[in-house]
Amino acid sequence: MSTGSSPAARPDRLITLSDGIFAIAMTLLALDVRVPPDLGSAEFDEALRETLPQLAAYALSFLIVSIFWRDQRRLLLMSATTGGIPQYLALAVLGVIALVPFPTAMLAEYGAREPVAVAAYAAMICLVDLLHLAMFALLRVRHGITDVGEWRDTAADLAATVVVFGASVPLAFLAPHAAMWCWLALFPVKVVLGRQERRRRDAPGPPPGGRDPRARPGAAGPGDPPRSTGP
Repeated sequence: MSTGSSPAARPDRLITLSDGIFAIAMTLLALDVRVPPDLGSAEFDEALRETLPQLAAYALSFLIVSIFWRDQRRLLLMSATTGGIPQYLALAVLGVIALVPFPTAMLAEYGAREPVAVAAYAAMICLVDLLHLAMFALLRVRHGITDVGEWRDTAADLAATVVVFGASVPLAFLAPHAAMWCWLALFPVKVVLGRQERRRRDAPGPPPGGRDPRARPGAAGPGDPPRSTGP
């Protein structure tokens, strides 16, 4: 039934839906972290040690899903007036996010003992960022997001996750432990990219009608009259 308002005119509905699905997925991540009841002292200590892989998988997934939530909100706000394919891609992202607890549980239970568990986890994270990258590319190409700094910074941030987790999928079948250690490389990369983005955003631009301080000496500024090239 049509209500007279298109998805592009009501981005708040999709953002609310997105926030709700992310919140549910992040909550479900914690459900597998538990200790059985009615244990003796020795059994309790052993069960507590066995929760360490579950806690590690929970912490990793919670952090990654938090980053996805931040990126999803940014992209939905960018697509607020466009609708169309970017918002359908956003729905596809939500479908994948809802499944994140499943590979997280496999990773916590089997870890590097089962390469498929490692590969499935990496593939799902890679898929979410590929969808986000496709959303951003469509917004730039079709809908006029043309700021070079914004494009470069956002594309680099999204591509870093695709490269790290995508490369770990085939690596998981050869060296599962190495594939999991590769994931940790993403966090210093994100820190470096974030610092570069802040420096670029805070860098002073040329004054209105003035010269760009980075221009070569003798070059005409935006407010300078054209130079004569001779008779």
